[in-house]
Amino acid sequence: MFPELPVANPTNVTAEHRRLQEANDGTASWKNWGPYLSDRQWGTVREDYSPDGNAWDYFPFDHANKRAYRWGEDGIAGVSDAGQRLCMSLALWNGKDPILKERLYGVPNEGGNHGEDVKELYYHLDATPTHSYLKYLYKYPQAEFPYRWLATESKRRSRTEPEFELLDTGLFNENKYFDVYVEYAKASPTDLLMRINVINRGPDTAELNVIPQVWYRNTWSWTEDALRPAISADGQKIRLLHFDWDEYVCHFDGTPNLLFTDNDTNQPKLYRVNKAGYFKDGINEAVVQGNAAAVNPERTGTKAAGHYQFTLPPGGFASVRVRLRHTTEDNLDSPFADFDDVMSDRAREADEFFAVVQDGMADDDAKLIHRQAIAGLIWTKQYFEYDVWQWLHGDSGSPPPPRERMRNTCETNRGRNVDWEHLKNADIVSMPDKWEYPWYASWDLAFHTIPLATVDAAFAKEQLLMFLRESYMHPNGQLPAYEWNFGDANPPVHAWASWRVFQIDREQRGDKGDIPFLERIFHKLTINFTWWVNRKDANGRNVFQGGFLGLDNIGVFDRSRPLPMGGYIIQADATGWMAMYSLNLMRIALELALHDNVYEDMAIKFFEHFLGIARAMTDMAGKGIGLWDEQDLFYYDELTLPDGTIQPLRVRSMVGLIPLFAVEVLEPELLARVPKFASRMRWILENRPDLSTLVSRWFEGGRGERRLLSLLRGHRMKKLLRRVLDEGEFLSDFGIRSLSKAHKGRPFTFEVSGEVLKVDYQPAESTIPAFGGNSNWRGPIWFPMNYLIVESLHKFHHYYGEDFKVECPTGSGNFMSILDVAKEISSRLTRIFLKDQDGRRPVNGWYETHQSDPHFRDHVPFYEYFHGDTGMGLGASHQTGWTALVAKLLLPSESVFTDLCGSAARAVIRCQA
Repeated sequence: MFPELPVANPTNVTAEHRRLQEANDGTASWKNWGPYLSDRQWGTVREDYSPDGNAWDYFPFDHANKRAYRWGEDGIAGVSDAGQRLCMSLALWNGKDPILKERLYGVPNEGGNHGEDVKELYYHLDATPTHSYLKYLYKYPQAEFPYRWLATESKRRSRTEPEFELLDTGLFNENKYFDVYVEYAKASPTDLLMRINVINRGPDTAELNVIPQVWYRNTWSWTEDALRPAISADGQKIRLLHFDWDEYVCHFDGTPNLLFTDNDTNQPKLYRVNKAGYFKDGINEAVVQGNAAAVNPERTGTKAAGHYQFTLPPGGFASVRVRLRHTTEDNLDSPFADFDDVMSDRAREADEFFAVVQDGMADDDAKLIHRQAIAGLIWTKQYFEYDVWQWLHGDSGSPPPPRERMRNTCETNRGRNVDWEHLKNADIVSMPDKWEYPWYASWDLAFHTIPLATVDAAFAKEQLLMFLRESYMHPNGQLPAYEWNFGDANPPVHAWASWRVFQIDREQRGDKGDIPFLERIFHKLTINFTWWVNRKDANGRNVFQGGFLGLDNIGVFDRSRPLPMGGYIIQADATGWMAMYSLNLMRIALELALHDNVYEDMAIKFFEHFLGIARAMTDMAGKGIGLWDEQDLFYYDELTLPDGTIQPLRVRSMVGLIPLFAVEVLEPELLARVPKFASRMRWILENRPDLSTLVSRWFEGGRGERRLLSLLRGHRMKKLLRRVLDEGEFLSDFGIRSLSKAHKGRPFTFEVSGEVLKVDYQPAESTIPAFGGNSNWRGPIWFPMNYLIVESLHKFHHYYGEDFKVECPTGSGNFMSILDVAKEISSRLTRIFLKDQDGRRPVNGWYETHQSDPHFRDHVPFYEYFHGDTGMGLGASHQTGWTALVAKLLLPSESVFTDLCGSAARAVIRCQA
């Protein structure tokens, strides 16, 4: 989609780099097959056709193996084509479980003491951007999987207790489990190899059934007269024919028992409907229940599997090989002759690719963390289909949905997403997590694109552009938030991510950068910016609302709902985000102006909007009241009561740090190329001192005559950093906390109608069922916000230089440059994952198995957030998503942010050339 120029250093072009080039220029469809299955399709909004919108109850886990999905598929270590017609994944049975282990188990939102939670042990070990090589580890207990125990104990525990995890059951004591490694390799874009290696880690002989499965997604049950694809046996291989797509053949090594059924809902079991046929759980019935009648004796259907049975002694090993190939491939009759060679070649080429990506990284442990973070990002790509209009109105072959879902059912109850009927998604999307969050979130995705760009800039750009297409963006300009409520407002970070991806890509290419990409992004984002101005600035004063803005329970009130006492909140975070958004669009416009001077006018527009926001933050509506509190030296939300009284909400939280993100440094080489913009800056300096004095020294030259645009002057920034770098407040051993530790034992309180509301320091999981979901922003460390702090400090240093010092930690007597402070925060963040001097990883917390067992300790999960005092992983346990930003921080220190500050002047020179 986006042709790439040759990389700057042709000696570093590996086989994987060449595959990426071929995929990006359209000469070979290397990305047509990938890890696109969800880890959980049940319990999602897309599959919810209930009147009350309780997705977890409408499609529970207990239905998942019997009931066909409408909008997608799930599986363990699963892959599919990019349109998710044909799927392949792993199934297992230990001879004791009541059902096949076909999908990951976890408890629903109301079933967990801290919200939904996956109760499995699995790891994304390796992946290349074209999916030419993928490696995944699943740990399967040899005793019966404790489905009921996990559910009842999770529901029994209070919010003050930790989550009940699979290790807590004792099933992994004495290593009584199987390590199941799943690898994929591509011999060509349409020739996919799957290898399943199993090791008995336990002290006893144990039986294991390995059942690789292939099936077609059910697209035929929802409309009348729809055609079915067909899977049929051809000796020891199976043929797969889709009516409007390609024909494939699947080979199973050896002589497994081939089983066939249909990917159809088992209506007799679920709904007591008298209907004959073969159903989705037919293979489960045949293997687990021994019911041979549940599978088709004619060996045809829409779902098939190869059933292998092993008896493994202690330490015993078994391997299964499967090959899925297009019928036009050569050597269809000898599928395993070159199998091992191809698998070895792709694993070696993955090593070569990452050797280039990790060039300059000396620490082997850092390389391991970096590679697994990238692998997790690639493994959590997912095919996401959702046609809201069709979902609301129903399918012609199904009963109509309940009336409560529809628009204008009643005056006070508008159905979920009824204002988003235009939204029609059927794409590969980077997910936050494919089990706990198997739906996109627009601001999560923006952060995903930063580490993704370091290995596959084209995919990162595609993701950013995709959300601006007409089938995603609302006609009014809003970006969709997430399927639970597309109308929620996520922080406006799309412009920041687009600019950063452009910079990373430009540095890799060594040229002027992908200007067409930037131009397309800019035009759409100006529409989105206008939506923010028109919808979230209630009184037109350049101060903004926006709701909880992804920060869930960080405030004393649910900021997305009307206040119990009336009035409204002017949000320091929303206003800071909009100042940042203005500078992002200004900087993009200036870059475009280097190629077309008409963009100078737009740059001026966003520059002046930034100044308006800066003024409003200092003096709202001429009342002498701003969001900066001179007494506390902090930014606070301002509560405006119905009588006009304005009251600061003195919660020292991440909300007050977001104004730090609104910072931009302009190079003299750039200003020389945009004379109209530079002239306007000078005019404001000379004629509007009320505006020019608000902004940090943008009219005074810094190092090399650079210009700084920021909401914080040097003095104010130092004051704010005193709190940020105070270990008794925000600075943890593992990064910047989301809430000041000063609130420990001293909560912020607010009384409403005799009820006292409070915000106190909670460094782990939330102890109260606060608004915003099950994520906790009252003390834990979150990677996206920390990353933006680090980036902002790099920009400030780029302007101020080495002579500008701040005390770090506060009160230590140790003064550092801002760059060294940024490096210190980065070091504390990466410390979460890296082994300490005792060989322990803080992320693994108190679990000794995770810390010391050689079969666990180097398989690292990338959690949603981290304990504010210990660094232990919390929240979604496999949310690589934005936590994969650690991959960027682990790059060699001299190159981590070279693309951020070091390439601007070089880019102008390239444009001149």
